[in-house]
Amino acid sequence: MDTPLAAALRTATRTEHEQAEHMPFVGELMAGRLPLAAYVDLLSQHHAIYHALEAAEPFVRADCAGASVVVDGLARSGSIESDLAVLCGPTWRDGLRVLPATRRYVDRLRATAQTWVGGYVAHAYTRYLGDLSGGQAIRTVLRRTMAVPDDALAFYTFASIPKPKLFKDAYRARLDALPFGVDERARVIDEARVAFRLNADVFADLGAVHLPAVRREPATDVA
Repeated sequence: MDTPLAAALRTATRTEHEQAEHMPFVGELMAGRLPLAAYVDLLSQHHAIYHALEAAEPFVRADCAGASVVVDGLARSGSIESDLAVLCGPTWRDGLRVLPATRRYVDRLRATAQTWVGGYVAHAYTRYLGDLSGGQAIRTVLRRTMAVPDDALAFYTFASIPKPKLFKDAYRARLDALPFGVDERARVIDEARVAFRLNADVFADLGAVHLPAVRREPATDVA
């Protein structure tokens, strides 16, 4: 309890975070060696994931403590839909597919983030702070190597957050202020580790589709 929650989350999830970052699909994306179709597929998975995460917001807002960590400027679902419309046209929904690992991720979000404030905290931490950090590097790569236009990069554009560093510090302070006891903190940290493993599994599925020469990493048991 002496360690602030945000710091404890960062330390406890370091291994899972690094494993997700080093999945072959991520490496090829950051190296600019994937076609635009692979990125569109990634966006499709994000669409399902963020829709499930953000469906929890009314439940979390109704909780006195949880309301402090629901921030309107973080929501990504609308931005993802805007990007897909630009990249795929007005019938973009017809081409969406949800991979098996993504379905498992969505099921986990429904079972945790939509029913337990701590579950929302764990998953929001892993997703939104990542979008405000590494996501900005991905945005640069997409513009440079795939010539993705700015109007198709809304997912990585936080119009209401002009200074991400200051916002992230403030968001971590909100996490630290949550009135979680020892057992609840432990559950939140465990769930954040699960979130990173689920994310890695999505990258593995994407790799199996778009990197046929790369051996698929085994799926992680998150039960």
